[in-house]
Amino acid sequence: MLKKISRVWVIAFVICFLTLLLPEKGFADYPIFSQRYTADPTAVVYNGRLYVYCSHDSDVTPGQSNYNIPDITCISTDDLKNWTDHGEVFNAKRDSQWAGVSWAPSIVYRNNKFYLYYGNGGNGIGVAVSDSPTGPFKDPLPKALITGNTPGVQPAPNMWLFDPGVFVDDDGQAYMYFGGNGENNIRVIKLGSDMISTVGSAMSMSAPRFFEASYMHKYKGKYYFTYASDFSQGASKIEYMMSDSPTSGFTYKGVVLPQPPDNYNNNNHHTIVEFKGNWYCVYHNRTVAKQRGEDAVYQRNVAIDQMFYNSDGTIKQVVPTVDGLTQLKYVNPYIENAAVTMHKESGIETEECSEGGRNVSFIQNGDWIQIKGVDFGSGGATSFEARVASDTEGGNIEVRLGSPTGKLIGTCKVEGTGGWQKWTTKSCSISGATGVHDVFFRFTGGSGYLFNFSWWKFNSDAVPTPTTSPIPSPTPVVGRSAFSRLEAEEFNDIKSSTIQTVGTAGGGSGIGYIENGDYMVYKSIDFGTGATKFKALVSTTGTPNIELRLNSPTGTLIGTLPVASTGGFNAYEEQSCNITKVTGKHDLYLIFSGAVNIDWFTFDEDGGTGSIGDVNGDGEIDSTDVTVLKRFLLRKTSLTGNNLSNADTNGDGEVNSTDLTLLKRYILRKISSFPI
Repeated sequence: MLKKISRVWVIAFVICFLTLLLPEKGFADYPIFSQRYTADPTAVVYNGRLYVYCSHDSDVTPGQSNYNIPDITCISTDDLKNWTDHGEVFNAKRDSQWAGVSWAPSIVYRNNKFYLYYGNGGNGIGVAVSDSPTGPFKDPLPKALITGNTPGVQPAPNMWLFDPGVFVDDDGQAYMYFGGNGENNIRVIKLGSDMISTVGSAMSMSAPRFFEASYMHKYKGKYYFTYASDFSQGASKIEYMMSDSPTSGFTYKGVVLPQPPDNYNNNNHHTIVEFKGNWYCVYHNRTVAKQRGEDAVYQRNVAIDQMFYNSDGTIKQVVPTVDGLTQLKYVNPYIENAAVTMHKESGIETEECSEGGRNVSFIQNGDWIQIKGVDFGSGGATSFEARVASDTEGGNIEVRLGSPTGKLIGTCKVEGTGGWQKWTTKSCSISGATGVHDVFFRFTGGSGYLFNFSWWKFNSDAVPTPTTSPIPSPTPVVGRSAFSRLEAEEFNDIKSSTIQTVGTAGGGSGIGYIENGDYMVYKSIDFGTGATKFKALVSTTGTPNIELRLNSPTGTLIGTLPVASTGGFNAYEEQSCNITKVTGKHDLYLIFSGAVNIDWFTFDEDGGTGSIGDVNGDGEIDSTDVTVLKRFLLRKTSLTGNNLSNADTNGDGEVNSTDLTLLKRYILRKISSFPI
């Protein structure tokens, strides 16, 4: 075990204290990795695994006013839930002859080698090469690959020479996109077949509000240039352009990823990658630092979400999730599994292991790690093995299911081995582990550091029968019947900087964190011979409106649902309104005036004219209709179609305070019918 600086003891105390207060508190699914601060991801797929390389944000020092990124960290997964920590794979000061830092990498696999491109701050771009995805990477050049003197770079006022995005086209030609700090400060240059040289001069590109993070990918013959926008619109977003060429003819298309939660309207950086038949957007925010109460400016963490394309090739805006992605396959517990492969953790760190790879280290009482979706099969596990080392008296590994304090199925005692890298295998019996579970290894013992942990394995007396692994979410289908139940999260486009998918009361998912002015688009909705009523399952603490418009955000208004408070965002109710009859196929826009969660919606053909007094179109005349009509008269909401007609309780062709008075009298049973 390496010796920590004194600051670590403060952090350890804080973590331990928080653990005592919140024994089951861990980091959300949303950050995929929390052992170190990471940002600016790039990714490559190799041998069935997704490898993500990140800038490593080092610990913040007093008075720090810039990023401190000395090295590049690599993590990988084969199931999108459990990530293996490969540690530091490149350090510019150690592994190059010219650079001092390594910012915002880009990774390419070609010629049976891995090429890792990086920025020396904003002062040039270098390249490092390895035979393995986990390194070691070494810079083969005694100098930068891209400088201000590279042909075609100038003139470039205030250009940052960093953020390389390397793309290899179908014909084998490789391109590097780079630059920053200005709409016209984008350059693209061809790379030689050796991937460590350039060909010709750099070509200029421009993009609306371009700030940094150039990236190129290709999908069904189209080229997609994605980038981080500047702050002229209040927050940096990942936006994109499309073209039939990798270097010219681009047309701006919109936003790929809005400002994610817990990013404090700060910078972002992304990569887009296809893995096992689905597309994903990897990016960063500042969730981990926020949860730890640390500096959230210069300490970031990486997140990942699935990305979808519309039928016309445009990108459906990515919605940052809370619960993360679907696990692609379950973990086999009956083989040796690296302890540094985990879903969540609390308190631990990792370091290089003398037996190869890395090990979990700096373990203290109450720390834990979680492995997501472990499949024990029908036979079940009967024993557990762990590879451990300790220079103290050791401690215990509690094997639990479901949570750090969940069902205890075994305890493995770890004794001192005479050194932090002197390894031995400990075992214990296990009882009650069948089927699929989240496994928690909870570490207990005395004060100080307990032991290091390298790998684990379960054993079974029976032949395990594996459970079928889950299937990732399919790409949403474009072209749907208005009369089917339409899930809110299956939109085709979106305008929002806050919207997220959320869990719903029925165990499903919906859309939440909606703000005033947000909207969602559902393309090619078939209304058939006519729809006259809209219904939705919603929850809110306020009284927002949902406008229904056709074909554009300012298109034909067919109705407005005045959402009544349900008493909480977890209290879902079905609410409805009549709409102006609409036929045929249209793009449907749901436009929100305030905070509301929406699970699903649908349309009916039987709305008819409704009943006089039924202002909200729910089939009943009650106090809710009074509230809706009052808000309409105060100009806080709008009424259209049958809802407006039903509000005219005296039948004089106008909706005014007289109609409100009559509606109140009807509810109080002072009159028995409308109109008068």
